[in-house]
Amino acid sequence: MWDVAEELNAMLVFAEHRYYGESLPFGNESFSDSKHLNYLTSEQALADFAVLVEYLKTSTAGAQHSPVIAIGGSYGGMLAAWFRMKYPHVVVGALAASAPIWQFGDLVPCGTFFSIVTNDFKKSGTGCSESIRNSWNAINRLSSTDAGLQWLSSTFHLCSPLKTLQDAAILKNWLSETWVNLAMVNYPYKADFLQPLPAWPIQEVCKFLKDPNLSDKLLLQNVFQAVNLYYNYTGEASCLDVSQTATKNLGEMGWYYQACTEMVMPLCTDGVHDMFEPQKWDFDALSEECYRMWGVRPRLSWILSMYGGKNISSHSNIIFSNGGLDPWSAGGVTQNITNSLVAVVIPDGAHHLDLRSRNPLDPKSVQQARAMEICLMKEWIEKARHSH
Repeated sequence: MWDVAEELNAMLVFAEHRYYGESLPFGNESFSDSKHLNYLTSEQALADFAVLVEYLKTSTAGAQHSPVIAIGGSYGGMLAAWFRMKYPHVVVGALAASAPIWQFGDLVPCGTFFSIVTNDFKKSGTGCSESIRNSWNAINRLSSTDAGLQWLSSTFHLCSPLKTLQDAAILKNWLSETWVNLAMVNYPYKADFLQPLPAWPIQEVCKFLKDPNLSDKLLLQNVFQAVNLYYNYTGEASCLDVSQTATKNLGEMGWYYQACTEMVMPLCTDGVHDMFEPQKWDFDALSEECYRMWGVRPRLSWILSMYGGKNISSHSNIIFSNGGLDPWSAGGVTQNITNSLVAVVIPDGAHHLDLRSRNPLDPKSVQQARAMEICLMKEWIEKARHSH
């Protein structure tokens, strides 16, 4: 974005999403109950952006007739695509990077996400995904005794010791999320997106996970070494906290609420096509949990009603870019829909690699993707200028 803004002589505007950061509509009360949270929706956020763009055009010298392009990655990428769909008079086009707009309802299989994570580990070292697959039963066996729980707590250097089977389940969940995060940030150079990490971090992690047939304790000592690389690459952590998977604050409270209302993305594992413990997609359990937490219940198909699901061919000027290493590509648009709804696939890319600044270590595939994105943006701008 930075490089392209300069090239196109553009103004770069980062709009803060309502209920995130400092944009709290009811101040400290914003998260107090579902009545105050009622205005946290993607539709409201898009309306905010539309109003902001109109305001900037009237208040910024020379911007009155400037074409506007929406750019975003991840949830921001979904918003960028939806912004172009809902407000085509406000933005001339959108770059939606790693935007899983089809991870809803039954548009895509719920298991693809985790099979992509597994594949990243499988390709990064012999025995790697198998070691992780075998680790779950090793944890189950050890956590069946108090001595085992104690051993797990000290081996994983946990800040608070495991006391119950429920705690062991939290440990497993934390490990799963760690493997997913590594798949998302598997970048070709040192980076600091969720955590400070080395280049191609999964390859580094897999160096500890070469032998899936070790005894339970030896296997899990290796698993600790692997996750320690993720949480403690700088060597500054004195203990590991299973209640946190990313040290950066990405506004989790707001996202949990959205996942409990409209951002309902079915995910599941089977332990065969992936390296995780089998877990069916359980909408009822989610619904109960959401009701307990917020007093709301999720609407399973609202996003499809609102944004059209796969039936979007009447829209135009949207680039959907996805990385082959990114699990979120499972719910992404990876084939052209029309000649102006274009899919760009980056085989060596993780989560929205194309939006990151240029780097000498960028793979060819992301350089080509960026070139294509810029080319299409220039076309949109040119066309918009001619229509004035």
